Amino acid sequence: QVHLVESGGGLVQPGGSLTLSCAGSGSIFSINPMGWFRQAPGKQREWVAGITSGGRTNYADSVKGRFTISRDNAKNTLYLQMNSLKAEDTAVYYCNALRGSTNWPKYDYWGQGTQVTVSS
Repeated sequence: QVHLVESGGGLVQPGGSLTLSCAGSGSIFSINPMGWFRQAPGKQREWVAGITSGGRTNYADSVKGRFTISRDNAKNTLYLQMNSLKAEDTAVYYCNALRGSTNWPKYDYWGQGTQVTVSS
C-alpha cells in the first residue's frame, strides 16, 4: 500500500530557504526512483526534481542550481533543499515514485502535500 507524507513547507521571504521531507513506506523507497512535484494555484502539477535509487539526480530548468534533491534509503525519506526561493516557487509540493527512467509519477496516489509560500 502506498503511503507518502510530505512536510517542511511554510512561509518564506524571497531569497530564503526551506527543506522539505517526504516519508514513505520501505516498499516504495527500496527500489524506485523518486521525485518531487508541485502544483501552483490554477496550474497543473509539474515535475520538479528526481533521484534514482543510486543517487543520480536531475532537475527542471526552473529550479536547477537552486534546489537539491536527496534521499536516505535507510530512513525511507526523500528531501528537497530549496534555496534562493522565488515567488514563482509558491505551490503545494508533493513526492511520488517515478515511472522507470521518466519524470512521470508512478502512483495515482498523492499525499496531502506541503504548502510553500514565497512572499515578502
